[in-house]
Amino acid sequence: MRFLFVHQNFPGQFLHVLRHLAASAKHELVFITQENANVIPGVRKATYRGPGELNPFTHRDAQEFDHATARAQSVAQVAASLKALGFRPDVVIGHHGWGEMLNLGDIWPGVPMLGYYEFYYNVEGFDVNFDPEFQTPVEALPRVRAKNAVNLLALGNPGRGITPTRFQRSTYPDWARDRIDVLPEGVNLDICRPAPDAAQAAFQHNQLVVQPGEKLVTYVARDLEPYRGFHVMMRALPSLLQARPDVTVALVGGNGVSYGARLPDSTWRDRMLREVGASIDPERVHFCGRMDYADYVRLLQRSDAHVYLTYPFVASWSLREALAIGCALVASDTAPVQEFVSHGQTGLLTPFLDPAGLSRRIQEMLEDTALAARLRRGARAWAEQHLRMEDHLLGYGRLIEALVTG
Repeated sequence: MRFLFVHQNFPGQFLHVLRHLAASAKHELVFITQENANVIPGVRKATYRGPGELNPFTHRDAQEFDHATARAQSVAQVAASLKALGFRPDVVIGHHGWGEMLNLGDIWPGVPMLGYYEFYYNVEGFDVNFDPEFQTPVEALPRVRAKNAVNLLALGNPGRGITPTRFQRSTYPDWARDRIDVLPEGVNLDICRPAPDAAQAAFQHNQLVVQPGEKLVTYVARDLEPYRGFHVMMRALPSLLQARPDVTVALVGGNGVSYGARLPDSTWRDRMLREVGASIDPERVHFCGRMDYADYVRLLQRSDAHVYLTYPFVASWSLREALAIGCALVASDTAPVQEFVSHGQTGLLTPFLDPAGLSRRIQEMLEDTALAARLRRGARAWAEQHLRMEDHLLGYGRLIEALVTG
């Protein structure tokens, strides 16, 4: 078969299915994307130029859509060039988030399309105004609704949709859900696996050193920001460190902002250090930045209690990987997490907005070693049942076959 994939940051969410298809050596694989250094043997990249900076003369509520239509045009131009060279895909698979797929039906009418739907923005009931500390002003609500312009156009085009969780599907309007299949994402269970002997040796990564017998509490996010509960984690640390002198904390994540608002003159890390820095020991709290994947896996394998927090928003890959590694999970009692973590079976849940409660849950995990061991086994068992990469790839195969055969 001839496959065309589309994502502005190759390979995006399609890494595993691309590797699987390329390994079979039975398919022609082309990927339209912006230029980057990533390479997968057997996949040809066709690059387009991104839209550049936001246009200051475009209404603020329409700036993202302005970018999306520019991307759609650029991708369609690349697609037209591929068509002129004789390439006609049997199926197009891509991400709907940036508008790149909007015009491809004009280039190849009738070619089946499978689009990744990540999130439908709502002004109530989900991430917006979930955290009372960071309220969205009324004048900004139209901008939230306008973020769905690409979603709505994509839903009006031919094709099927996929999304990885029932929670993400629930963010879409009732009338749209029949167009979207839930295709759970998988984890490499051979790489993300428990290491029972990890605590018996010293762990070191740059300035972070954890000796046998010391307790390691971990927290991971792409960026240290409120959407992933960084402010809650930081506020839980003073009481945790006071109660447990044997605890070292590793905070993994960049200083940018992936989701939510940026601070005008600071990072969230700096802001939270100004708030609680005097109450925490810098020798025991380590900001690790972003880590190489192998080091990140080693860190979670060594972790005595792993914290995952999120708004009612898209769940992170790190949550799936922590389950597969068999971490002793302390996680926020929010809808996307509840789809993965059952309280008392695969982890401990705690209210997102309660730093004191988070501190108590972490202490409970550290103090009750029998509970932690049982939850670790439960997390790994759940991952083996629900996060098998083979199941993810088989699900993809069934959807693609159904699309291509009509």
